[in-house]
Amino acid sequence: MENMNWNYPTTVWFGQNRHREIQNACDAINIKNPLIVTDPGLLKTDIIKNLNKNLKSDANIFSDVQGNPTGSNVINGVKVSLEGNHDGIIAVGGGSAMDVGKGISFQANQTQSLWDFEDIGDLWTKANSSSILPIIALPTTAGTGSEVGRAAVFLNEETKKKKIIFHPKMLPQIAILDPMLSLGLPKNFTAGSGLDALAHCIEAYSSPFYHPMAEGTALEGIRLVKDNLLKVYENGENIEARANMLVASMMGAAAFQKGLGAIHSITHPVNSLYNSHHGTTNGTVMPFVLDFNRPAIQLKFERCSKYINVDGGLDGIIKWINNLKKEMNIPHSLSDMGVKLGDEENLSKLAFEDPSTGGNPIQMSVDKFKDLIKICIVG
Repeated sequence: MENMNWNYPTTVWFGQNRHREIQNACDAINIKNPLIVTDPGLLKTDIIKNLNKNLKSDANIFSDVQGNPTGSNVINGVKVSLEGNHDGIIAVGGGSAMDVGKGISFQANQTQSLWDFEDIGDLWTKANSSSILPIIALPTTAGTGSEVGRAAVFLNEETKKKKIIFHPKMLPQIAILDPMLSLGLPKNFTAGSGLDALAHCIEAYSSPFYHPMAEGTALEGIRLVKDNLLKVYENGENIEARANMLVASMMGAAAFQKGLGAIHSITHPVNSLYNSHHGTTNGTVMPFVLDFNRPAIQLKFERCSKYINVDGGLDGIIKWINNLKKEMNIPHSLSDMGVKLGDEENLSKLAFEDPSTGGNPIQMSVDKFKDLIKICIVG
C-alpha cells in the first residue's frame, strides 16, 4: 500500500452572526493591524462596514480583486500591505477575494516571484515561512472552500495560464462560517458557487487516490449540496440552507486534497481564455466528464446514489445534475458560453497540462481531452 500524508482543516467558527467575533479572532492569533481584502462588489454592501464596526479600529481595505484573480492583484495588494505595515489579513468574500488575501499574506515578505512557488514538487519549501502573515477568512459564497485551503489559484497574465500557488501556511488560522454574510448573494452566484462545491466533492470522491477521510467528507458534501442548493437558489433568505451550503463548500475543499480531475482541468483554461465564472463552468462540464469517466467510477457511484437517495446509480446522478443545471439556468454546454468547435485544439493541451489532471480516475492524454472537450462544446 502506498504511503500517504493526510491533512485536515483549520479552526472553524461556525454559526449565525459569528462575524461579530472578528476582534476575538484577531486577538486569538495576535493580529494588531489587519488589512481587509475583499472585492469591489462586496465593498458596495454593508458587510465590510459592519465588520469594521466589530474591530477595535477601522481596518484598511484592499479591493482590487478580479473575478478570476491575477498575479497583479496580489502584487498590488502586497504594496498596500507593506505601506500600511499590516501584520495580518482578513479575507472576506468568495474564492477570488480569499485567494488574493492568501496570496498577499504569502508574498508580502518573499524575495522571489509568486510564480516560483507553483504547486509542483517541493517548490513551496523555498519560501520564507516565518514571514507569512496570519489569515482570517470569512466566506460570503459557498463554493471554493478557500477558507480551509492551503493553496490559491491566480492567472499569470503573461502566459494566460492559471497557476496554483501552495504553502501550508497559506491555510487561514481561523475560518468564520457565518450564513448571514451570504444572504444577499444573487441567484446566479448562488448557483455557480454551489456547483463549484459540488464539483470539488464529486471529483474528490472520484479520485483514485487513497484517502478514506477525504472520500467520506466528499460523500457527505455531495449529500448536503443535493439537499440544500436548490432550496437556497429558490429562497436566498433560507439561513439553514445557506449554512449547510457553507459547510458543503468547506467539506469539498477539505476533500479535494485527495485529488481533482478533468472537470477542473477543462474549467481552468476556459476561465483563463473566456473569463467565465469558475463554478458555473464546472457545472456546465460536470455531467459530460462524469459520463466520460464512467468505466472507472460506475461502481463507486452506485454507493453514492444510495447515500444521497438518488435512484439509478451514475445515470441517476448525471440526470440529477442536468436537472439542477436547467432549474438554475446553468449553460448546458460550452458552446453556450462562447466556446466554439475547433477551440478544443488549444484547450486540450492546456487541460492536459493542468495540475488537476493527475487526479482524474481515467488517465488522460491530449487526444482524450480533445474528444472530451468537443463533447462539452457540442453538448
